[in-house]
Amino acid sequence: MPVEITWWGHATCTVADSDVRVLTDPLFARRLAHLRRRRGGTPPPDAARADVVLVSHLHADHLHVPSLARLAPGTRLLVPRGAPRAVPGLRRLGQLRITEMAPGDTATVGDLVVRAVPARHDGRRLPVGPHRAPALGYVVEGEAKTYFAGDTGLFDSMPAEVGPVDVALLPVGGWGPYLGEEHLDARRAAQALARLAPRSAVPVHYGTYWPIGMDAVRPHEFHAPGDEFVRQAAEYAPQVAVHKLGHGEGVRLEVAR
Repeated sequence: MPVEITWWGHATCTVADSDVRVLTDPLFARRLAHLRRRRGGTPPPDAARADVVLVSHLHADHLHVPSLARLAPGTRLLVPRGAPRAVPGLRRLGQLRITEMAPGDTATVGDLVVRAVPARHDGRRLPVGPHRAPALGYVVEGEAKTYFAGDTGLFDSMPAEVGPVDVALLPVGGWGPYLGEEHLDARRAAQALARLAPRSAVPVHYGTYWPIGMDAVRPHEFHAPGDEFVRQAAEYAPQVAVHKLGHGEGVRLEVAR
C-alpha cells in the first residue's frame, strides 16, 4: 500500500497514509517577522486539510498560531507537553483538539499510531519567555512508518529512539546562512540517513524562507541544501532512495509489508 508525501515548503508536509491526512508544522505565511517566503507560492487552502497535525517544537516557524487557526474545527493537534502554557495564543484555539505529547507518548488517529520521539533542539518559545517544552520528532505508523524529524541535530541514540522506518522527512538546512549543532545540514542529515536506514527520504526545511535584506548573503546556503543532501546521501546511504521535491510537489511511495 502506498504512502503519499507532499512538501509545501519549510517543515510543512502532508503525509497521507491509511486514509488519514497528517500535516506537519504548518506554516502558510508569506512573511514571518524578519523572514520572507522566497520560493514557492503560499500553499493552497487544501494544504490546511488534515485529520491530525504534528507540531515539533515551539519556535514560531514551526508552531505558527495564525496557520493553526486555519485548521478545520475538530482537527486533532499534537504539541509538545507544556506548549499551551508557553504559547498563550495556542490556548485560544478552542476549536482544535489539543493533545500534549512527550517522548514515548503515542496517539491513535484512525488506523494510524503516532509516536513522539526526542529531538536535539532548543524547546523554548523564542525570543520571549523562559517556558520550555520538549522538542519532538514523530513516527507515524500505518501502512508505512514515516519519521518526521522536526528540527534536530544529530544524536547518538537517534536510531534506537526512532526505530526502523520506511520513510524519513529530514531537515537539511534552515532559514539563515549559519546552522548550529542543534540542526541538520545536508551532511549531518545524510549521516542521520545512514544511521536510520529507511527505504526512502525526503529533504525538507530549506529553500523557502530567508531573512529580509539578506538576499545576496551567502545565497548558496539557501538554495543548495536539497541538491547537496542528494549528493551526500549517495555517499553515506546509497541504498536509500532520495526524493527531492519542489514546493507543492508530492511523491507516492509503495511500501512492501
